[in-house]
Amino acid sequence: MKETVSYPQYRKYNNNKSFFRINSAEEFEEIQILGGQYTLHQFKAKILPDRNFIYDMTFAFEENWLVITEEEYIGIRQKIKPQEQD
Repeated sequence: MKETVSYPQYRKYNNNKSFFRINSAEEFEEIQILGGQYTLHQFKAKILPDRNFIYDMTFAFEENWLVITEEEYIGIRQKIKPQEQD
């Protein structure tokens, strides 16, 4: 049975230091928080381990990630200063 999902999906680590927007089975963005600095990273899967990471965030997230709302993600994303975006 093939699993299906609609994108985007939103996740975070339970320490509130990394927030994720999963855009597709091959792309996601991550906001990392270090101290008071918010940094945005864009990722595109090019190798199998990257695809597996995205798959795990999407379908096997219970152990490592928490589901968040789009609104929570947008609220965090708005704290990024323009020069900090990739």
